[in-house]
Amino acid sequence: MRALIPAAGMATRLRPLTEHCPKCLLPVGNRTLLERALSALDENGIRDITICTGYLAEQIREYVSTHFPHLHVNFVHNERYETTNNIYSLYLMRADAEGQDVLLLDSDILFDPSILQRLLQSPDQDTLALNNHPLGEEEIKVVLGPDKKVREISKVCSISEAVGESIGIEKMSAAYTRALYREMEQMIEKEGLDNIFYERAFERLIPQGFSFTVTDVTDLRAVELDTPEDFQAAAEMFQ
Repeated sequence: MRALIPAAGMATRLRPLTEHCPKCLLPVGNRTLLERALSALDENGIRDITICTGYLAEQIREYVSTHFPHLHVNFVHNERYETTNNIYSLYLMRADAEGQDVLLLDSDILFDPSILQRLLQSPDQDTLALNNHPLGEEEIKVVLGPDKKVREISKVCSISEAVGESIGIEKMSAAYTRALYREMEQMIEKEGLDNIFYERAFERLIPQGFSFTVTDVTDLRAVELDTPEDFQAAAEMFQ
């Protein structure tokens, strides 16, 4: 299994913290976000990793080569990081991911390594980590269908119908990634949808018979880091 980490964004909401440092290299406590993510993957036996860089890419490359020389990390560069969103970064990792079993991890989440273990041990081939907590407008919310599979996944889902937040970690089978990249090719190459969240591709696959189950990780720690206040809260949570 291969891990995919999109890490191209500029994180403008975190300025001035990200003025000279990519978001994934910001520290929480005495460890950076990327160090925590790569260590969690290593602990769970996943050492084949693809990282899509963009903003301040050389810092990320140097950090990984210095701190994790034993991991097999392939770098893909998103030259259009200023005008595209994470769907485009994921699309650029196609050569390493299409037709493969993968774990997809957003680079701006702080999480317990046990979350990866729980996903990997799930009997479901296509599943995402779900946190069931009070929801607002900003979270990527998840609505389930009668079959207990994801029916909607976006920021604009009905809060009252949602069962929780997708924290940004998904396990995908080879069959799913084949379908996903076919759909993203249509979206990006034909429709120009390169500046949206990749969850829109997940939604478009649902009518085609490809959907996720949910793996509840509410009892484990996970937080998305978008603002300086988020980093302060995360430092307290993971101290």
